[in-house]
Amino acid sequence: MAQSFVMLFDTAIGRCGIAWGDDGILAVSFPETNDAATLQRLRRRVPDAEQTWEASQAVAPVIAAIRALAEGEAAGFDDARLDMTGVGEFEKSVYALTRRIAPGETRTYGKLARDLGDVSLSRQVGQALGANPFPIVIPCHRVVGAGGTMTGFSAPGGTETKRRLLKIEGAIGPDLFDLMDG
Repeated sequence: MAQSFVMLFDTAIGRCGIAWGDDGILAVSFPETNDAATLQRLRRRVPDAEQTWEASQAVAPVIAAIRALAEGEAAGFDDARLDMTGVGEFEKSVYALTRRIAPGETRTYGKLARDLGDVSLSRQVGQALGANPFPIVIPCHRVVGAGGTMTGFSAPGGTETKRRLLKIEGAIGPDLFDLMDG
C-alpha cells in the first residue's frame, strides 16, 4: 500500500495544505477557517494520509512557489508532478488548459470550453474547476466569468479569495475598497 502525507504551511494568505504520495501531489488546499478544516478538505481526497511537518524534496519547491505566489512574486508550477488518480478525462483536459494560464492572466469559462471544442461545455468546465483537487497549482482562480466577472469559486472566501489572488498576481487592479483601505 502506497504511503501518503499531508502537511500544513504558512503563506501570506493563511495556512495552506498539501498532500502527496509516491506518484506526486494528491491535493492542495487554500486556507480554511482553521487548521482542522484545512486538513479535513485534504483528507476528502487522501483519507489515510499521515500528517507530517516536513515536506519531501519533490514537494518542497511547490510549497515555496505557493508561498512566493501569495507574496506577489513570480512562481511557476510546471515541474509539479500531480497524481491524477481518480480524475476523469474531461477534468484532466480542463486542468491541462487551466495550468497554462500564466500569473497575471485570466481566461473565461467560455474560452476554455471553446478550446475544448464546444462553448456549451462552459458549465461542465466550471464544475470541473469547482472539483479541482490542486488549486493554486492548477490555477482555477484565473478562470472568470464572461466580462471578467468573479463567479464560481468554491474555495474558502469564495469570489473574494479569487479577487484577492488575482490582485496579488496583477491580473486585476485595485478597486474602490482597496483605495479606501489605503
